[in-house]
Amino acid sequence: MHGRVWSCIVSTGQTWTVGVTGATGYAGGEVCRLLAAHPNLQLTGVHANSSAGRRLGELQPHLLPYADMVVRPSDAASLAGYDVVVLALPHGESAAIAAQLPEDTVVIDCGADHRLTDPAAWARWYGEGGAAWAGSWPYGLPELPGQREKLAGARRIAVPGCYPTSVTLALAPALAAGLIEPEVVVVAASGTSGAGKSAKPHLLGSEVMGSVSAYGVGGVHRHTPEMIQNLSQAAGIPVSASFTPTLVPMSRGILATCSAKLAPGTDAASARVAYEKAYADEPFVHLLPEGQWPTTSQVLGANTVALQIAVDADAGRLVVVAAVDNLTKGTGGAALQCANLALGLPETTGLPLVGVAP
Repeated sequence: MHGRVWSCIVSTGQTWTVGVTGATGYAGGEVCRLLAAHPNLQLTGVHANSSAGRRLGELQPHLLPYADMVVRPSDAASLAGYDVVVLALPHGESAAIAAQLPEDTVVIDCGADHRLTDPAAWARWYGEGGAAWAGSWPYGLPELPGQREKLAGARRIAVPGCYPTSVTLALAPALAAGLIEPEVVVVAASGTSGAGKSAKPHLLGSEVMGSVSAYGVGGVHRHTPEMIQNLSQAAGIPVSASFTPTLVPMSRGILATCSAKLAPGTDAASARVAYEKAYADEPFVHLLPEGQWPTTSQVLGANTVALQIAVDADAGRLVVVAAVDNLTKGTGGAALQCANLALGLPETTGLPLVGVAP
């Protein structure tokens, strides 16, 4: 992990065209930002519905290389012809478009339409006002055991939610090794970009600044079934999760504090060994040296997750803290990481390993 050098820009010489729909939002804009540094993926079209016909530079002024691109509609006909299509659309809008795209197109869905394997879970959490369950796609979290092989060469990929990314990577090694009981508690703080770019009164600066608030309390947040799905896969048995998200006054980032009761025989040393083994060869997951704790600032703009673990001996619990940029490793960076795997490129190609500080 530490001392290992990873190359983040590797070019094979071959290039693929990419179209991004939802490019005027936060997640789509992040995909575009990362594409600007990718040597093999060329952004050749940007799409959105309400802003079709406008210059991208009016809506995403930080995307200077693409400022003069004209936003086109998000229908399937407009998206035909790309090698790779990234769907950064609201939940319930991706499935119908994806179904009309050519089978040989790499389609990467940043929404929730294809994440859940259980149609009953989809109906419960997304069915009202959304599309009917359209079936699950290969799940775009390569670090979850067994997923990297499923993503290699895939033509349909579901990008994980930002909260499930942090929580899954925080707890999967402990569950897989049987270090904890399969009942976990998560409290996670997120910046406001996780709520999307649409104007909402509770996200106004005057409402958010100087204030922290809980939301989705009592097991009602839509990312909960995805966490349970992932953690149960890692454990090999059903896992329950109590998840409480909080909104904090920053634009991007997640800090997830996850805990569970220790299984008999688990101590700090065995927990440390399990995490070191699980992530020794993962370029984007960093188990920090003992005594150093993750912060959202250290992963800002990077496709990385910072982790630290501790055993609370008095409480008999394992505590894992994970920091992730919800727009990079939590969405846009994950999309390109998956695209690299699908196209046979080195997984780290074009992805930032270094955050922005201060």
